Amino acid sequence: MSVFFLQIAATTADTVNTALAAAPIVPADVPLIDLLLRGGPVMIPLVALFSVSIYIIIERYLTIRKAAGNPDFFMNSIRSLMIKNDLSGAKLLCAQTASPLARMVEKGLRRIGLPLREIETSVENVGKIEIARLEKNISILGIIAGIAPMIGFVGTIIGVIKIFYSIAATQEFGIPQVADGLYVKLVTSATGLIVGIIAHVGYHWLSILVERMVFRMENSAIEFMDILQDN
Repeated sequence: MSVFFLQIAATTADTVNTALAAAPIVPADVPLIDLLLRGGPVMIPLVALFSVSIYIIIERYLTIRKAAGNPDFFMNSIRSLMIKNDLSGAKLLCAQTASPLARMVEKGLRRIGLPLREIETSVENVGKIEIARLEKNISILGIIAGIAPMIGFVGTIIGVIKIFYSIAATQEFGIPQVADGLYVKLVTSATGLIVGIIAHVGYHWLSILVERMVFRMENSAIEFMDILQDN
């Protein structure tokens, strides 16, 4: 029995050595675009998901950064104007400041004269709308983080199918029959994981930025209600 297994091992080694000797030498520094193209049609949705992820991450970051502004300076200016009873000046400052906080305060200023509870409710409602605007499209990153590795896994299955089809068609088992399928398998799997990781990191990073923004808006809303009570 041991002799039989030794014969099989020797035959397999001879087959592999023959295949390696016959296989063309491929340069190690293969261009990235050529390597990606070997992934086949599965790379199309992966590249599309990658592009969408990068766009959302950049667009949302710039939007959140622009919306953040300088809440301390803005609220100090509002406080100074309210102490002077300059309601028109406060409304003008809100109109000239393009930020969620300014729109919240402006809504509260327009409700002055009503009970404080109604003013607070109006400010909170505007805040919810502004938060929804900040979170726009961020959930898409979560979806991409889930489906990109799955699409890469589909490429893995296609690569395995190619390997077995090549073996069945040639009735041979060697590097030439395995290499093409392994290209598809490994390239699509790696790309799917990379896209998924980028989307996952972008989703949580942007969510943290939004949470910080919400915390600042809530503090400023409380400060605004305190200013109304003091006046």
